[in-house]
Amino acid sequence: MSRNPIQFQKGLSLSEFQRRYGTEARCEAALKAWRWPDGFVCPRCGCRDHAIVGQRRLHLCHGCRRQTSLKAGTIFAKTLLPLTKWLQAMFLITQSKNSISSLELSRQLGVKYDSAWLMRQKLNAVMQADEESRKLDGRIEMDDAVLGGEKGELEGGKRGRGGPNKIPFVVAVATSDEGRPQRLALMPVAAHNSEEIERIAKAHLAPTALVVSDGLACFAAVTKAGCLHEPVVVSQTLTGRSETLFCFRWVNTVLGNLKTAIRGTCHAIRRPYVPRYLAEFQWRFNRRFDLRGMLDKLAAAAVRQAPTPYQAIRIAHVGG
Repeated sequence: MSRNPIQFQKGLSLSEFQRRYGTEARCEAALKAWRWPDGFVCPRCGCRDHAIVGQRRLHLCHGCRRQTSLKAGTIFAKTLLPLTKWLQAMFLITQSKNSISSLELSRQLGVKYDSAWLMRQKLNAVMQADEESRKLDGRIEMDDAVLGGEKGELEGGKRGRGGPNKIPFVVAVATSDEGRPQRLALMPVAAHNSEEIERIAKAHLAPTALVVSDGLACFAAVTKAGCLHEPVVVSQTLTGRSETLFCFRWVNTVLGNLKTAIRGTCHAIRRPYVPRYLAEFQWRFNRRFDLRGMLDKLAAAAVRQAPTPYQAIRIAHVGG
């Protein structure tokens, strides 16, 4: 059997990473290139004419006289950690097939757990924002799924998608004309009902898409977003289960890989943070064709992301 060229592609090796980003000066130079690829642009007036001033090496705009630091206006704003730690975190998150837990991240970086957790949440938020505007098109395999709830079932609770403590979401995989998986969307929902399916279809699917789903009635709501819908009911197929599984080959594969990654890496995820972890898996899957370039893409998205303070990261947890 031939090897999958995507799975066996060369990534960014540790030695190459160290050569590129092994010092704070190299990280600062890379950050400047990611933020201003065509040279400095004042965020206030758009002027390019500037000078570097002071010990902090601020960019002084000659147009409006505003001083701008390299990290201001990005997720790195006011961070107490050096950029080398941030780049190391990005390297570990992007080059690990099943990601990395916050505990392991803290050990690898040599920082406190709370610091590693906060870095992880901020980077996940960057991935989430980077995926929000993307829509799937073409033939799309779609299925309902849940996370958690195993403890409730073991204690005699309700089984199925409506069980206690279960977090519902929808998996959608766009395939090529040759039947290969191309792009992924993992969409949290309040429940698996028609209203939620219509909402996520309008937000994440192109009107020209063909959605292939099982016989769950709520999936018919994708037609309200302009999509075509092709339901496949197990009991009505001519060849039974094997044909049904082939219809949903990739969505089942992705879902299995996702749950394996969560169980093996994170073990459990608190409900308020599930959308961010799903976004991380989705972001990495959709950029798997260029493993070496993942870090650059994440860093470029990070410098476009507005600062996310600690309070904003924790609000969802307090309320959840």
